[in-house]
Amino acid sequence: MARPEIATKTRQIDGLTPDTVRFEDWLEAGEPVIFKGLAAHWPLVEAGRQSAEAAMAYLEGFDGGRPVVVYTGAPEIGGRFFYNDDLTGMNFQAARLQLAEVLGRIRALDGQADAPSIYIGSTDLDTYLPGLRAANDLTHAQPLFQSWPPIASIWMGNRTTAAAHWDMSNNIACCAVGRRRFTLFPPDQVHNLYPGPLEPTPGGQVVTMVDLRDPDFERFPRARKAFEAAQLAELEPGDVLLYPALWWHEVEALDPFNAMINYWWNAVPGFMDTPMNTLLHALLSLRDRPGAEKQAWRTMFDHYVFGPAERAGEHLPEHARGALGPMDDTKARRLRAQLLQRLNR
Repeated sequence: MARPEIATKTRQIDGLTPDTVRFEDWLEAGEPVIFKGLAAHWPLVEAGRQSAEAAMAYLEGFDGGRPVVVYTGAPEIGGRFFYNDDLTGMNFQAARLQLAEVLGRIRALDGQADAPSIYIGSTDLDTYLPGLRAANDLTHAQPLFQSWPPIASIWMGNRTTAAAHWDMSNNIACCAVGRRRFTLFPPDQVHNLYPGPLEPTPGGQVVTMVDLRDPDFERFPRARKAFEAAQLAELEPGDVLLYPALWWHEVEALDPFNAMINYWWNAVPGFMDTPMNTLLHALLSLRDRPGAEKQAWRTMFDHYVFGPAERAGEHLPEHARGALGPMDDTKARRLRAQLLQRLNR
C-alpha cells in the first residue's frame, strides 16, 4: 500500500531571529518545532535560491581538499539507503572522493530520470569546509552553546532518503539548499517501529525495518500505531527544525541537489558515558534473566538511576555517598576503572 497520511504537522514558529530564539526554552517542551526562515539570511541559502549550480559553486569555494565519504546507490533503491534484501550487507557502496568530483557527478545527473542516488552523510563542517560556518551559523548568539559546544555537520546529495533512526543528541537541522521532509516519531514508538540490527547499520544508528514509503502492515502490524503518533515536518530552504534526542526521524531530500547543516549537542558534562554502552551492557547482564528477576532489577534501576538523582544517597553522610553523590570527573574515572575490572574477568 502507499504511505499512510500523517495528520499531525510539526508546529511552526514565525518571526524569530538567531538573536532572539533560545533553543533550550523550546527544547523543554519535548516536541519538535520548525522555525520558519531562521537561516534564510545565510549566504548558502541565498545561493541555493539562485540555482543548484550557484549553491555548489559556493560550497566548492570552501573545499578544504580532504576527500569526503560518499555513498552511492543504484537507481533501483529509489534513494533509500538501507540493507540489501537478505540483510547480509547494504544496498549502496561507500568511497572517498574529492568534494568537487562528487558535486560534478550530481551536476551530470541533473534531469536524469533513473539517476543513481548520491549521498554525503554527516561530514564535519570545520574540518572539510573550513570557513563555511563563519558565514552560515546559528550558534554564535546562543549562550547555551558556550557551555555545550555542538557538533556541526553538513549533509549533501541528490534525491535521497535516510531511513528512520534515532540519535543520542538533540538536533537542530537547517535546511539550506533544496526541500527536505522529516517524518518524526516520539521515542515511545520504538516497539512499533521494528528496529533493525544493532550492527551493522546503514549510517551508524539503528534504523526501522519498516519502509515508510510503502509499509507492509502484514509483516509489521504495529507500524500503524507508529504512524498514528507521527509528525510531518516539511522544510523549505532557510527553515530550521529542532527536535529532542531519541526522536526517530526519516529524512527525505526532495530536489536534484540538497544541502543541510545540523548541530548535535547534549547538555551533559563530558565525563558522562553514553547511555548506549549501558544498553549494551544490560543486554549482556539483564535481558535473559528470569522475568521476576528483571522486574526486581527494574525497581532497582528506578531507585538508583531513573528517580531523583539525589534520592539514593540522601540518607547517607556526604563522605559516605561515593558514586551515589553528585557525579564529577574523579568519580566517573573511578566508576570506569571498576567497570573495566569487572568486565575483564
